Amino acid sequence: MLLEIERLDVRYGSVHAVRGAALAVGEGEVVALLGANGAGKSSLLKALLGLVPAQGTVRFAGRALEAAKARERIAAGMALVPEGRGILMSLSVEENLLMGAYGRRDGAAAKREAEALFERFPNLAARRRLPASVLSGGEQQMLAIARGVLARPRLMLLDEPSLGLSPLLVQHVFRLLAELNREGLALLLVEQNTRQALALAARAYVMELGAIVLEGEPARLLSDPRLVDAYLGKSRSKEETAP
Repeated sequence: MLLEIERLDVRYGSVHAVRGAALAVGEGEVVALLGANGAGKSSLLKALLGLVPAQGTVRFAGRALEAAKARERIAAGMALVPEGRGILMSLSVEENLLMGAYGRRDGAAAKREAEALFERFPNLAARRRLPASVLSGGEQQMLAIARGVLARPRLMLLDEPSLGLSPLLVQHVFRLLAELNREGLALLLVEQNTRQALALAARAYVMELGAIVLEGEPARLLSDPRLVDAYLGKSRSKEETAP
């Protein structure tokens, strides 16, 4: 396995955000992490990247990372596309993209890869010198993903990539994620758009109140009445959100 975590706990004072979580992501695999708001999904991703204090076992590519700082985890091959995208609006589109190469020592190669990413995202290329504030929500999400790709990760952690996007843009984002996965990138996808996430993932986990309560292949989870009632039967898909 590329990533393995066991008995992961995250606490914020008296709040027990993640409770004994265990999950795994294989090399080149897409794994979805589902659950309602407040279930602990974002805290789990932040703990994996070393952004919040946590206890438990985290192994990446066979290496124990419990004592590793965030920059070491990024150097090992993890990248996070955060909820809200984390775009710096006062910087240009190009400057935001190049932040993905922070920590890389091969500056010339990073610039070549940035140019290749601009070719892949012509909307971003057309605005590369403009402040990122001119981008639409969908373009900002593409920029956040491209910035993560520029870090050359083996595993990309994505926190709600479809949040706030129109149905057309949601489809575009998920097509891009599928394309990146076909190129060999493993994905750990936190997503409330359950149907889209399960259509992309090979396996999935479901969190409730900080604990993982269900896991398995998408077909099996879709036949589980607990998942259907909680996430498919009662709530509307994010495909119905406004652009």
